Amino acid sequence: MPQPTPPLATIAAALRAERERAGISLAELARRAGVAKSTLSQLEAGTGNPSIETLWSLGVALGIPFSQLVEPPAPRVRVIRAGEGPLLAADRADFTATLLSAGSSHTRRDVYVMYLEPGQPREAEAHIPGSVEHVVAGAGRLVAGPSDDVVELAPGDYVAFPGDVPHRYEALEPGTWAMLVMEHR
Repeated sequence: MPQPTPPLATIAAALRAERERAGISLAELARRAGVAKSTLSQLEAGTGNPSIETLWSLGVALGIPFSQLVEPPAPRVRVIRAGEGPLLAADRADFTATLLSAGSSHTRRDVYVMYLEPGQPREAEAHIPGSVEHVVAGAGRLVAGPSDDVVELAPGDYVAFPGDVPHRYEALEPGTWAMLVMEHR
């Protein structure tokens, strides 16, 4: 059975960054973790074959979870080019949306770009209580808002409305698109 290889570049970058963040020398971290300075030097250079125990000791000495040393960091900059990303289509309307960013349990918001064409409006059901929808028109014209209180938007216009009531989106011109931020409280 082949042996797994550790993610050496990730470990090297994380060790160096966390050691520098803590403001301690290579020798001091090696002493605190109970590992040889040469072993730590090799790990920061991206060589060697660290054991789980060695990485665990280094994590404890740095005051960070073990996973922080072996998991690659999330990208600082995330790009989704126009026309890329997962496209979601409505069943009963000429409406599609691309999810650009799904919120976590801490942020509780989702970001979409919506594409609408004249025809059947998008009649949306009420979302979870406390939801708020924020819409900025990008091109074309549309109406958006609670089903009983829609407003017309032109490029650059913004509207916010409760998303926990039935609401609608309707394109008034071909090629309409808008940004949608769904905030969940």
